[in-house]
Amino acid sequence: MNGFQGKCWPVTCVCGQVALEAVGRPIVSAACYCASCQNAGRRLEALPGAPRLMEADGGTSVVLFRKDRVRCIRGQDLLAEHRLAPVSRTRRVVATCCNSAMFLDFTKGHWLTLYKARIPADDQPPLEMRAHSGRFMWRLLASWAAMGFRTPGIDYANGTINV
Repeated sequence: MNGFQGKCWPVTCVCGQVALEAVGRPIVSAACYCASCQNAGRRLEALPGAPRLMEADGGTSVVLFRKDRVRCIRGQDLLAEHRLAPVSRTRRVVATCCNSAMFLDFTKGHWLTLYKARIPADDQPPLEMRAHSGRFMWRLLASWAAMGFRTPGIDYANGTINV
């Protein structure tokens, strides 16, 4: 993933009303096959007019960034969260204008998991690994150390949706 250090990554919903911007090198580009991502993917894809989220093989392609390197630049009022269970620390955030799943936020974590499909095809980084491998976890830990072990919150998704 060389050459991405100062890159600006555009992240937009399908209709363009919501836009995020990620800056710098991603922590990792991965595909997740866990039951939680598959369950949430099926639910979010079932929303009216929602674009496809999961790959044909059942995986969800994602790009992880440090939370302090992602900001909402347009459409904050259109972002709403969905949690698989009310007490879940993981929330998936959707642009309600077109039901595009935008990102996953593990609220106790230092990273934001952007859905790769929301990044224009020409800008998408190549897939590096499957999520939850030892190398994946090492990348998360190294990025957290680089942040001084801080865990910033994300305050630009306040509404909720039921799926």
